[in-house]
Amino acid sequence: MDLDRLWSVARGLRPRVPPRKPLPKLLFVTDPARTPDIEAIAGRLPRGAGIVFRAFGAPDAAVQAARLARIARRRGLTLLAGADEALAIDGLHLPERMIPRLPRLRARHRRWIITAAAHSAWAIRAAKGADAVLVSPVFESASPSAGKPLGPHRLAALVRLSPVPVYALGGVNMKNARRLRATGVYGIAAVEAFVPRT
Repeated sequence: MDLDRLWSVARGLRPRVPPRKPLPKLLFVTDPARTPDIEAIAGRLPRGAGIVFRAFGAPDAAVQAARLARIARRRGLTLLAGADEALAIDGLHLPERMIPRLPRLRARHRRWIITAAAHSAWAIRAAKGADAVLVSPVFESASPSAGKPLGPHRLAALVRLSPVPVYALGGVNMKNARRLRATGVYGIAAVEAFVPRT
């Protein structure tokens, strides 16, 4: 099963920067368009993985978050809410534009896991108060907002700049995940890699 192999690669990564608190090695990043059945995917994630629930203002976001929280508790998953403090269970994932809010959020929620998206060296350095950054896009991605892929070598250079653990995000799948082994990333974050192939 591809998910088992992706999990195996993620667990075998040797991070350049170790985490300050326990973090999942594998993150499922939700997307309403590309991962419509998030509960089914969450139900298949290995114990110890994590979910970044991005509701993007959906009117039923609180209901979805509550359902995911039940699955996360039952399966031993970490659940982070994307950008919305009101939906946070174990913590929060910030888009890059929200990185300046990190100090205030950290002061209010010291126990939370707080991660941030980073698409540049500036963002990586600015997110020093986060528990980890998700650097993207590493490979060719189907995301409409994805820019030119970094590739493993440029990713490794950015990892060397980061004061916090780095997740590789953007086009990561079982075919290319092994190319991350020498980059120093802490873990793997993905969207479509978790969608079963038909």
